[in-house]
Amino acid sequence: MNEEEEMVAISREIRVSVGSITLPGVLNIPGRAEYLVLFAHGSGSSRQSLRNQYVANVICEMGIGTLLFDLLTLEEEKIDLQTRHLRFDIGLLARRLVGATKWVKRQKETASLRIGYFGASTEGGAALVAAAEMGDEIGAVVSRGGRPDMAGEALARVVSPTLLIVGQLDEVVIRLNEEALGKLKCVRELKIVPGATHLFEEPGKLEELAGLTADWFQRYLQAA
Repeated sequence: MNEEEEMVAISREIRVSVGSITLPGVLNIPGRAEYLVLFAHGSGSSRQSLRNQYVANVICEMGIGTLLFDLLTLEEEKIDLQTRHLRFDIGLLARRLVGATKWVKRQKETASLRIGYFGASTEGGAALVAAAEMGDEIGAVVSRGGRPDMAGEALARVVSPTLLIVGQLDEVVIRLNEEALGKLKCVRELKIVPGATHLFEEPGKLEELAGLTADWFQRYLQAA
């Protein structure tokens, strides 16, 4: 690959193959990027999430690639909107994320990129279970308003530096994150954003979240 090809940025919709299914996603890789953050979405938080798109754009501005994709198929999404059970199936979501990671590592344009995970809500727990399975192949993890407690015994096996971000007014989730933090053995940190609720909808809070996320990935993906 010559220097001109190395500088070419990638931005397009893709289909991620995991076993017998395909999952829709959006891939953005700045020129010369060395890292790629996978944004895991389950039911109720698709790749169309404006919050996660904003965070992904901030990360891309720092020269880090992003892949926003859905962990559930359209058919599964319709079922979950009725039953609400798939979004809590951490094992299923984690297996899909691991499968997507392995798919990414097989693609020519992403095979050499160091991987990070970003998950919100229950996908925060799924990202940690997947990180525990993938070991040091995952350079860093960020959970936004997540449920890391749902990762259970996998927490102790996570080796990827992990940042847990929770809004100050999201009191129940703060407690769950504090409990999970005590079970993690890796480099870990809990950041509580003052004045923010679960969705970080208050003025300036999404920007603060995005800054914390981008800084964490830049620091630890580069270190890895």
